[in-house]
Amino acid sequence: MSGVNEIRSTFLEFFAKNGHAVVPSSPLVPRNDPTLMFTNAGMVQFKNVFTGVEKRPYQRAVTAQKCVRAGGKHNDLDNVGYTARHHTFFEMLGNFSFGDYFKDRAIELAWNLITKVYEVPEKRLLVTVYSEDDEAFGLWKKIAGLPDSRIIRIPTSDNFWAMGDTGPCGPCSEIFYDHGDHIPGGPPGSADQDGDRFIEIWNLVFMQYEQLPGERIALPKPSIDTGMGLERISAVLQGTHDNYDIDLFRALIRASAEATGVEPDGAHKASHRVIADHLRASAFLVADGVLPSNEGRGYVLRRIMRRAMRHAQLLGARDPLMWRLVPVLVREMGQAYPELQRAEALITETLKLEETRFRKTLVRGLAILDEETARLGPGETLKGDVAFTLYDTYGFPLDLTQDALKARGIGVDTEGFQAAMERQRETARAAWAGSGEAATETVWFAVREKVGATEFLGYETETAEGVVKALVKDGQEVAALEAGESGFVVLNQTPFYGESGGQVGDTGVMSAAEARARVTDTQKKLGDLFVHAVTVEHGRLKADLPVELAVDHDRRGAIRANHSATHLLHEALRQVLGDHVAQKGSLVSPDRLRFDISHPKPISAEELEKVEDIANDIILQNAPVVTRLMAVDEAIESGARALFGEKYGDEVRVVSMGIAPGSNAAPYSVELCGGTHVARTGDIGLVTLLGDSAVAAGVRRIEAMTGRSARKHTNILAGTAKAAAAELRAPLDELVPRISGLMDERRRLERDLAEAKKRLAMGGGGGGADGIQTVGSTKLLAKTVHGIELRDLKSLADEGKKQIGSGVVAIVGVAEDGKAGLVVGVTADLTGQFNAVDLVKKGAEALGGKGGGGRPDMAQAGGPDGAKSDAALKAIGEALAAG
Repeated sequence: MSGVNEIRSTFLEFFAKNGHAVVPSSPLVPRNDPTLMFTNAGMVQFKNVFTGVEKRPYQRAVTAQKCVRAGGKHNDLDNVGYTARHHTFFEMLGNFSFGDYFKDRAIELAWNLITKVYEVPEKRLLVTVYSEDDEAFGLWKKIAGLPDSRIIRIPTSDNFWAMGDTGPCGPCSEIFYDHGDHIPGGPPGSADQDGDRFIEIWNLVFMQYEQLPGERIALPKPSIDTGMGLERISAVLQGTHDNYDIDLFRALIRASAEATGVEPDGAHKASHRVIADHLRASAFLVADGVLPSNEGRGYVLRRIMRRAMRHAQLLGARDPLMWRLVPVLVREMGQAYPELQRAEALITETLKLEETRFRKTLVRGLAILDEETARLGPGETLKGDVAFTLYDTYGFPLDLTQDALKARGIGVDTEGFQAAMERQRETARAAWAGSGEAATETVWFAVREKVGATEFLGYETETAEGVVKALVKDGQEVAALEAGESGFVVLNQTPFYGESGGQVGDTGVMSAAEARARVTDTQKKLGDLFVHAVTVEHGRLKADLPVELAVDHDRRGAIRANHSATHLLHEALRQVLGDHVAQKGSLVSPDRLRFDISHPKPISAEELEKVEDIANDIILQNAPVVTRLMAVDEAIESGARALFGEKYGDEVRVVSMGIAPGSNAAPYSVELCGGTHVARTGDIGLVTLLGDSAVAAGVRRIEAMTGRSARKHTNILAGTAKAAAAELRAPLDELVPRISGLMDERRRLERDLAEAKKRLAMGGGGGGADGIQTVGSTKLLAKTVHGIELRDLKSLADEGKKQIGSGVVAIVGVAEDGKAGLVVGVTADLTGQFNAVDLVKKGAEALGGKGGGGRPDMAQAGGPDGAKSDAALKAIGEALAAG
């Protein structure tokens, strides 16, 4: 097996034989997700199936999905051609289970295909699992027989997949191939993991949770979503570590070399690779209805085309080249993707026209470059925005502009170029939220671009001055907010903390000489734009107005105490329960805190008590809380814990608190955290655990209080205990045994009372002597009783059977609400003649009920009308007479 087409078809056939429906690739323009620019993964077409919105006639599927990553979040366009694995277009092979099989079968299928069908040597393979996924770890050992050393636990989001901020998610397991020690690089998780030696070839996503706002729950039907890059597995099977050396790319590169007369692997190797890759992306996008334009998807396509066309020009092609390569592409891929054959003419025409136009544009771009630099001499610099215009509009990358001017000794303002590039990226982000995530309100992109980031002062102060930079109401930027109006205010700087990392946003007051507004919440948008929700109490807030800012001190203090307590409790839980404990989410509010941890079973009262004691011991140290700014990698290497689900920049805040017991000065807790904290652990005052509960499989939720809230809660509990002790006239330390004794006595009295009631009920009433009458030759004990629990009627019937020796017992019990229960008992010698089930049904009908059930010797029923108890007993007597 060597060809790409055979590798692809083998994959599809293997899973088809294992019960999977072969589903055609979806278009590159997503039909079910308007937030995506292009289809960028195999699961995109199944997104609504995974979320339960859409039903398909199959539970297993397999696809070879065409994908493009060249815009928005996934954009490596400038790397394509210069690395072994970057592509704008690629194929993703994937198998999917929608609530059918799960981890064990997914691993078994993947391992069998890789090792038995594709015959990849097992010794060259290793896998990664999410650090907390013990189940996957064990399955790889069991199914694949891999040793522990070749199953690597990865604690980061690299091995935990999520569809977006909300929706299905779960741990991943990736299969890596070792290309050999002659290639630099280390295994995943190592310091040199970014080398080319160990390459991921297949990612198995175990979709077992649903992320909801603020919590994660287990999916009722876990699913499977896998993705294997066809180009990568083809490189493995064809004995190369370079995707561009597989047969498909070699055919395209060979065609480019023959058309230009330039050696394919010489000095211009990168240009041939760019052309081959971009030809595929361009052709497939056109086939799916995207045409070159100056905005949106068409703009991305135009950039891809023009980048390839520039490299054709660098190869010396005097006439348009790309369109001449289309027949080779169709020959290589048209059988697997018939849309290429159907659209061949359109693809050819589009490429030829675009390259003809671009060559004219290229001439114009060179003319602009000459014009802009005509007055510049050696040692001078071309403006950055001009260089960016040449890059963005005419396809000149920065390095080409620099090379063109190098001979004249003219430089380029690279900082200005990067600033213009960032502005362009902001515009792109405004148009496309990207990669399936919910689009942020577009107004904030415009505000962010206009006013820049907000400087946060709240770590050092709770009061400050700021200047109003923008106001927003009803999703639109406005000039002012009047008295009585509510809206949002953006400032140049603020002490108000914006909600993030589980910590709620600050509230407080924003005031000026002529205006005052109540800040009811603070949010962060786009990472660094602080948005204050306000209600104007009097006056008028307007742009450029200087304001005084005051955070609600007491509320902030309570939030700080609760946030710092989460750090102490997190470490205490790890000490008591084990190192597997990791925080899974949190909410830090003024009145209480809660956070979720990974733990497979309920936490006992004794364990919670230990955790609470440890945390309070650290609080009593009154040790300083120290914050440092560090590089994220350095911080994690130093032992700081990074919390699950948090996104960290290049520079992070590292918060240390407490002194580890038994050490001289080692901190008790060290975590990466951007929240606000107390100055000393003693400022927390007290932490009281309220308990734990289950929120998902393997996830427990801890709730607690600190400071005044904890003290009030404790006082309420203590007051309740003292009042109970006083009522019982017992010392407080004897309260529990005294209550236990009273409960035992109560249960005994209840039993005695029930027995007395039953004896009293069987002692009189009804017809005949003690309610016994003779029907035909059969004794019938028929009674109506009150004040007896309906559950005790059977024992009364057993007692009645003993009294009569031989016969039938029928007892109606009337409850306080007027409803009735009915029991019929038949002594053993008469069950061949009378059936208790038949008799009880007759009585139930008279009570307004239906049915009844039991055994021939004992049956029960009920009805809504206890007033008809005599009629029920009469109906049973008549049934006996008729029998």
